[in-house]
Amino acid sequence: MYQVEASKVLLKPRLWAGRSARLRVPRNVVMLGMVSLLTDVSAEMVATVLPLYIVFSLGASPLVLGAIDGTYRGAAALVQVASGFAADRWRRPKEVATLGYGLSAAGKVALVAAGNTVGGIGAIVAFDRVGKGIRTAPRDALISLSSAKDKLATSFGVHRAMDSAGAMLGPLIAFGILFLAPARFDAVFVVSTLFAVLGLAVLVLNVQGKPRRAARTGPAPSLRAAAGLIAERRFAPLLAAAAVLSVASVSDAMIYVGLQRNIDFDPAVFPLLYVMTAIAFMGLAIPLGQLADRVGRVPVLIGGHALLFFTYGVLLMSSVGYAALVVCLLALGGYFAASEGVLSALGGALLPEELQASGLGLLTTVVSLGKLLSSLVFGALWFALGLQAAVLCFAAALALAMALAAPLLLRAQRAALDG
Repeated sequence: MYQVEASKVLLKPRLWAGRSARLRVPRNVVMLGMVSLLTDVSAEMVATVLPLYIVFSLGASPLVLGAIDGTYRGAAALVQVASGFAADRWRRPKEVATLGYGLSAAGKVALVAAGNTVGGIGAIVAFDRVGKGIRTAPRDALISLSSAKDKLATSFGVHRAMDSAGAMLGPLIAFGILFLAPARFDAVFVVSTLFAVLGLAVLVLNVQGKPRRAARTGPAPSLRAAAGLIAERRFAPLLAAAAVLSVASVSDAMIYVGLQRNIDFDPAVFPLLYVMTAIAFMGLAIPLGQLADRVGRVPVLIGGHALLFFTYGVLLMSSVGYAALVVCLLALGGYFAASEGVLSALGGALLPEELQASGLGLLTTVVSLGKLLSSLVFGALWFALGLQAAVLCFAAALALAMALAAPLLLRAQRAALDG
């Protein structure tokens, strides 16, 4: 568990450490984690009520949900590479990230005016995700450039743990609002906007824009150099592995709707599914990051994807009890903890410092496009063949993806170790 003895500790200009002094991460990483915590409270308040609103209030089909969920995850792919390159080219990752956080905050305001039209909601979701796409690569580059290379997985684990704390609080706040004011989705969107503005303020006031590793004096990278990462012999295997793994991974929103259909619990408690997953993510992100730095990032990454088989297994059960539901959500949280930060750490260790944002943006884009395709295909299979048939197809695809990705990831890890 990530412990803070006093909130003022986070603001001291020194390395931040836990009580045992074994967990040491730069202040910039902690401040970026605080930005992500507040922003994720905002984002997850919206993300957790959208499936509820779209499927249960508007009566949309799983195919429509899959399309909007894919848009939510895939729209960011349109700008991630461009924003990463801009951050590298201008050497202003903080400013580019600030633009992205600002757009996402504006998107939350627009949700209040979207009404009950699926098309309007989908368009605003896409706008919000463009903001996420702009901010993700420069933010991850700041984390990478603020950290020692042999501690990258730990730094990303700390950031993802704080991020998941926001993912835990967001659904709780949304649940509380809907409990006190049923069907008042506009109130959820207003409170979400306030948290987005707070996160933007922390970024502007407390994050250092030029970490020590980013103090470069050479020429700015060219577009050709950034584009060349796609075929670069050290980085290309990691991109290919990320692509096949993301395509075979069912999104959490689709899993949650599937669980609700199997168990038939009250839709009002739907946001609490996100909370359980976020608790597991928050509790496991740091220890799994430390484990990845010690024993190797590939075993942790592959092991995390193997946890998805527990989730798929629960979806295949004809009768699901609450014990199986808890196991399913814990496994899903473990998958996120073992994959998101660890994959970024693998990328950060491979990339030259002048192309950190470009490369991490490209990596995130590949994952986003894979998840977009995954959501669309899973929604279509569910609509055409039923939930269990769709899950069986994706379980087989995941097994194949892990077999294909493992040697590619090992190759990338060896290249990072060789320098």
